[in-house]
Amino acid sequence: MKIERICILGGSGFVGSHLVSQLAARGLTVRVLSHRREMAKELILLPTVEVVEADVHDQQDLIRNFRGMDAVINLVGILHENRIGRVDLPSARRGDFHQTHIELTRKVIHACGEAGVHRLLHMSALGAHPNSRSAYQRSKGVAEFLVRESGVHHIEHENWYLNGPKLIHGYGLNVTVFRPSVIFGRGDSFLNMFAGLLKSFPVLPLANAAARFAPVHVDDVARAFADSLDNTATYGQTYDLCGPKAYSLKELVNYVGEIIGKKRSLIPLGNFASFLQAWALEFKPGRKLMTRDNHYAMCTDNVCKGGWPDVFGFQPVALEAIAPEYLRDDSPRARYDAYREGARR
Repeated sequence: MKIERICILGGSGFVGSHLVSQLAARGLTVRVLSHRREMAKELILLPTVEVVEADVHDQQDLIRNFRGMDAVINLVGILHENRIGRVDLPSARRGDFHQTHIELTRKVIHACGEAGVHRLLHMSALGAHPNSRSAYQRSKGVAEFLVRESGVHHIEHENWYLNGPKLIHGYGLNVTVFRPSVIFGRGDSFLNMFAGLLKSFPVLPLANAAARFAPVHVDDVARAFADSLDNTATYGQTYDLCGPKAYSLKELVNYVGEIIGKKRSLIPLGNFASFLQAWALEFKPGRKLMTRDNHYAMCTDNVCKGGWPDVFGFQPVALEAIAPEYLRDDSPRARYDAYREGARR
């Protein structure tokens, strides 16, 4: 069956907005579920896109919005928790990772079965594993397990991450899981964060400076999703998505400094000092820069063992070809400030 109607969860986010635009450009009908319609106001203007207000954590809302769809794409994910729980202890109070990554995935799978949807694409993350020390990676790993098993008729498991004996009823779903490294592009929350820090501080203590990443461009991730929809070769597969080159965190931050003309002194922190910095930053009000869970996640390299998957038929773009376009502020005001700084005024 040709896939023409797609429902997307997380469609107004960073990757989601790029994916929705690509699908609309292909003439496909896209339904974006959003808690508030105005959050996806830019997508409303696309001719084949419908933005629907819905509570994605409500099982009946999901079933109702999945009906008539040919495929579902789940992009929902968070990097930080507001309420902290432990995924490994069933008796502990659950954190946001559990609700957002695990419970929502259960509901999406069930809603696909109830609504008669047979194609599911799922966004995971490189490093996801049920035994990771990072709660983020643990929850992503459990969600991956649930998605992969959703195509099986029934399996009885007795595992700590499924809260004891659990019968999973498969719905014969054709699933594909994607595990990208850190994603970059205009409006990203990674390189832009470091650009902001470098503009604000002459010296930057850098936690986990040796951590390795293989940044992948947001358009390449979106294209991999879009190209997979009708490709039966991707059914039941899991794909690690990385850019063509790996960097240490220190190398990435230095490169950002070169682009924006703010080369700073970086002080690489050891493992214990990195942990302490992450712990201290958890108490910073407002947007979190780093947490202890981020530190645990960065203790494992975020790079791919193999190259870009051949099944997609294209190669990912290099960081150096894209990042300068959006990190370098070339506005008249920015040039004026640069002249003043050069003249020491």
